[in-house]
Amino acid sequence: MEKKIVLFDGVCNLCNKAVPFIIEHDPKDQFRFAALQSEIGTSLLSKHQIDPAKIDSIILIKDDKAYIKASAALRIAKDLSGAISLVYAFVILPKFITNSIYDFIARNRYSWFGKKDNCMIPTPSLKSKFLDQD
Repeated sequence: MEKKIVLFDGVCNLCNKAVPFIIEHDPKDQFRFAALQSEIGTSLLSKHQIDPAKIDSIILIKDDKAYIKASAALRIAKDLSGAISLVYAFVILPKFITNSIYDFIARNRYSWFGKKDNCMIPTPSLKSKFLDQD
């Protein structure tokens, strides 16, 4: 099975809480991670022709296709274990609604959850989940 790649804002506290949450609810080991700011992250953004100035939070790459904003978050939720997978039901809503909610949270994430000076450094036990680690 080809791994799904989650690109996240490495300095965002909300994103840095979401990554361990995804790992914890990923018993099938489907996901790998890279910060948007990393070399791999910027390379994948370029490959999928995504302007990092316009997309600054979460991106899912699945089957060599990139999903952004709410589409990414909902598809990630769908593949997780537990009740969180039920969030995928919101995919029936028009994108302008789900992306508006997503954009509102993304716009306020630093003021609500804070920001780090540096990208997340995974613990040794989680290092294998990250693409840009030695």
